[in-house]
Amino acid sequence: MFSASAYSAQMKEAASYVRQQLGERQPRIAIILGSGLGDLADSLTESIYIPYGEIPHFPLSTVAGHKGRFVAGKLGQQEVLCMQGRFHYYEGYDLKQVTLPVRVMKLLGIETLLVTNAAGGVNASYHPGDLMLIEDHLNLTGENPLIGENLEEFGLRFFDMTVAYDRQYRDLAQQIAAVMGLPLQHGVYAWLTGPNFETPAEIRYLQTIGADAVGMSTVPEVLVARHCGIRVCGISCITNMAAGIGEGLLSHEEVNETADRVRERFIHFITALTAEL
Repeated sequence: MFSASAYSAQMKEAASYVRQQLGERQPRIAIILGSGLGDLADSLTESIYIPYGEIPHFPLSTVAGHKGRFVAGKLGQQEVLCMQGRFHYYEGYDLKQVTLPVRVMKLLGIETLLVTNAAGGVNASYHPGDLMLIEDHLNLTGENPLIGENLEEFGLRFFDMTVAYDRQYRDLAQQIAAVMGLPLQHGVYAWLTGPNFETPAEIRYLQTIGADAVGMSTVPEVLVARHCGIRVCGISCITNMAAGIGEGLLSHEEVNETADRVRERFIHFITALTAEL
């Protein structure tokens, strides 16, 4: 049974450890890097590396392409804290564990969360390699990390999700993409648990209800971030067209290959966006 007091104690212990490693640094922006997108953390300067395995009560990332560590450093001139690898519900972790890092971020003083992911394109006008600004999401799992006793020190039991993805940040992202000459899609991200890719019938359903991209992460982290007042900006990298839209079969290798192909463009865009957040 979930114990709010025990969970709160774990968060504080984890945050205390990370704070010790950060020393005098005080990043206000955190970036969660999705599958194949972790190279952005390697572009930071003056970096501090904090493996998840050293942080009290942290789970371990088990997915190929997720290095499993915090990286703190400078992205351009901004002090940031990157998650180089995240946790997923399909790895067998409870959603409280999946979202533990976001609570720790709040305790560390993070005010803005830039969340990224690799996603399948549901909108037939998209192409592998496109970047999509997340405007809203669909939680189709029947799960929620906030079920259970509310953590009153973080936020209200019932909170608004009308603007889960910050409007000001979305406008800023569009402006930066326009200056860069970077085509930027915008749409709705649907969360399904995975680990299997979706069936063509499921993709047709997602198209019917208004999804533009689909993936296996992000929504739990956004829910917890908004619960505790962290502003959110979300970017999906469309790494493949979803089942029944593109040709051939889907694979995680394709996801990583596409992410690698757009790596420089992704890093350049996120660096420019972070500078203005």
